[in-house]
Amino acid sequence: MSTESQPSSRVPAVARSGDRPRPTDQADVRRHNASLVLESVMVDGPLSRARVAARTGLTRATVGSIVDDLLGALLITEQGTRTPTGVGRPGTDLALNPGGGAGIGLEINVDGLAAVVVDLGGTVRHRVSRSGDQRGRATSAVLRSAAKLVDDAMAAAYDEGLSVRGVGVAVPGLVDLAEQVVRLAPNLGWTDVRVVERLRLYAVTAWPDSITLDNEANLAALGELWSGDHGGAESFVLVNGDVGVGAGVVLDGRLHRGSRGFSGELGHLTVAPDGPECRCGARGCLEQVAGLDWILRQAGVRDEPRIGEDAVAPLLARLTSGDGRAISAVREAGGSLGVGVAALVNLFDVDTVVLGGIFAPLFPWLDQPLSAVVRRRVLSARWAPLHITASRLGRDAAVIGAGQAPLQSLLADPLAPIAEAG
Repeated sequence: MSTESQPSSRVPAVARSGDRPRPTDQADVRRHNASLVLESVMVDGPLSRARVAARTGLTRATVGSIVDDLLGALLITEQGTRTPTGVGRPGTDLALNPGGGAGIGLEINVDGLAAVVVDLGGTVRHRVSRSGDQRGRATSAVLRSAAKLVDDAMAAAYDEGLSVRGVGVAVPGLVDLAEQVVRLAPNLGWTDVRVVERLRLYAVTAWPDSITLDNEANLAALGELWSGDHGGAESFVLVNGDVGVGAGVVLDGRLHRGSRGFSGELGHLTVAPDGPECRCGARGCLEQVAGLDWILRQAGVRDEPRIGEDAVAPLLARLTSGDGRAISAVREAGGSLGVGVAALVNLFDVDTVVLGGIFAPLFPWLDQPLSAVVRRRVLSARWAPLHITASRLGRDAAVIGAGQAPLQSLLADPLAPIAEAG
């Protein structure tokens, strides 16, 4: 198990004010206005009260009242004394208080488990991981280990005086959002697993009421969106690679989930009809010819299945040293991945593709063969160049997205009472 801190200056993105529903009553108006004020301070701060009023279009009296409440909720702070530019008394600027709230992210993946604590400013305050193949373990054993990581993250958050607002859980499979159930996770061998319910059962410490379960590729895409590491694109696809391959599709700043929330299973796109059998029951799925297992076998990094972060390091070492077999394996995977990426671009007309998970560190060797296939297969390539880049969040995109997820409800309703853990 490894533990580390990963400081960051990123600020989680907030929903654009134009995207929010129109307030319908006085309580909604207050909630809407508080969110506008907090958004203004987060995005453009430090700001004076007068500048917040100018940016939000609210009256100074309304801003003053909301600011007092946000200060009381410890979501913002006052920064010293500012010399006035004209006639009048010196004033104070308002700034975000990163310690005003925190979310815990948990990732349950085939090759390991990870948990993070993310504060309101987007800084990862705590990270702990446990690498190792989860496929041979009982579901109860996996979830007990995962619950222990969250218990440890809760303790780390409280040690730093952070108020934990909720827990986000990322899993590699089809998630029934309404029921918070993993309907199918082929690589883990899970069917109809009530993950949230069982995590609570195995927890030793009291967890917050808010626990959200979602697909790991979706949360990775949201992590990119909220962290601002996608180059400012409003529409992009995050292709998350590991043993499985998933895709999170963001269109006009919103995650596209499909009619039942099951979209993004790029790894089960057939790219080689006569290829190897997949755990889903089909043949030639993309993840069988471009996933971590396949790459490591073809590169000669291992003879027997043995996955996890420890397996990626020797692969990178071989690539860096110019090992021909390793380079050939990654380039072949890049060509297969290009077929999947081209299909997504033809369907959704995005202009940016972000490669995350293991594909991020492998990007220097994936880029050329992937891009060559995309140029041949994307109909609009001549007139609409595609930007393909590596995620700066890398393998942590999903767990960071999971940690940021609970903070989004806080940003939408900053003055809501904090639910006690229990």
